[in-house]
Amino acid sequence: MSDPFLYTYPSPLEGYENLPPLSDELNEDGKSLKNPETGVLSEAYQRFTSGITNGQRAGFDVHIYYHTRSAEQTEFARALWERVRREFPELRVYRFWDHPVGPHTLAMFEVNIFTPAQFGAFIPWLVINRGPLSALVHPNTEDGEDLRAHSQRATWLGERVPLDLGMLKKFDDKRRSEQGKDGSN
Repeated sequence: MSDPFLYTYPSPLEGYENLPPLSDELNEDGKSLKNPETGVLSEAYQRFTSGITNGQRAGFDVHIYYHTRSAEQTEFARALWERVRREFPELRVYRFWDHPVGPHTLAMFEVNIFTPAQFGAFIPWLVINRGPLSALVHPNTEDGEDLRAHSQRATWLGERVPLDLGMLKKFDDKRRSEQGKDGSN
């Protein structure tokens, strides 16, 4: 029997095996379940989950797209770009592209997020303030698989924008080939 998934996935319960069953007790709202009280917050509040870059390279990239043939979208995108730079000076914001670049088929600007706290502040803000624009949110992973980061691991705000995934596949294949030649991983 063939694997039904394109990628492999570790069990979500890895590291949580052989624990006592969770309670079916409900909270006061009568709908949600009570979770065990451990008194400890998840490490994910301070550090991105394993597999996501935690260092000089951003943990997440956000690409905010606009249609250049729409004067309204272009104007809104430029204003949003300026607002992000002013309100979130701790984030890395790239230049305002007026044409498609790389695998991106629309003009856009990019924002890098380095910590879970920045992600928790910026993404909800962007959900409310992105207006008519779409945004791709993708992790930068330790394995460096750009194709998977921009597809299977991507999250979209607004309408999904087609990407040139073939370009990313070629980039990943080239990187793997070069790593194989010098013996590095």
